Amino acid sequence: MTASEIFALFHGVAADPRFPIALGIAALAGLVRGFAGFGSALVYIPLISAVYSPRLAVPTLLLIDTLCGVPFLFGVFHHVNRREVATTALAGAVSLPLGMLVLLWVDPLYLRWFISLLVLFALVSLISGWRYHGKPTLPASLAVGAMAGFGGGAAQIAAPPLLIFWLGGSNPASTVRANIMAYFAIQGTLSIVLYAFNGLLTAQALIVAVLMGVPFVVALAAGAYHFHGASDALYRRAAYVIIGLAGLISLPVFDALR
Repeated sequence: MTASEIFALFHGVAADPRFPIALGIAALAGLVRGFAGFGSALVYIPLISAVYSPRLAVPTLLLIDTLCGVPFLFGVFHHVNRREVATTALAGAVSLPLGMLVLLWVDPLYLRWFISLLVLFALVSLISGWRYHGKPTLPASLAVGAMAGFGGGAAQIAAPPLLIFWLGGSNPASTVRANIMAYFAIQGTLSIVLYAFNGLLTAQALIVAVLMGVPFVVALAAGAYHFHGASDALYRRAAYVIIGLAGLISLPVFDALR
């Protein structure tokens, strides 16, 4: 691809009237991730799917999150429980292609319903505080990894089953955080390979990821700097409200109002 063709693609994306809305969504997702420590996919995926399509929203967040998240893994790798991550990641690697097939084959309208309802279900799970308190047996680890892999492949929404499973165990918070980051690094790498092989990482997706990545990272850093600390519970509640609104607004039933 020549420089002029790349410039034309950048210009085409930036000139699209949906582009300013998408920039605002990316910034909002980064801000939520920065001040609450979670939730970027639960904001970005349903809203960008409504603005563009799931087949553009999912691979762009994959690129943004993987490239932004992997460098942070090096600082926490010594906290990783390698056995737990290996088990869940193995199951996730098996179910990941199944989720990707949903992204490829399911009608975008139905996929948007699935994503919006998945976001709302994830939100209810997070708010309820329900946790798995049993022992991290091999079958349980494989089941959780499979659910996370499927959700990640179809919509880049893999965290809820991992959080429910690991936060109820005996691991300290530092290990849970490191485990999830390690899982995402493995799944993200596999996803990039699979998405590229199946034509999901188009030139448009790469350009949108670059353009959306800038406000996402800036807002993430601002959120982490300004909101981390004293009122953690308040910022979590604010994140829940934003995620809930994102899930509701993105429901296809409201398309006529947009």
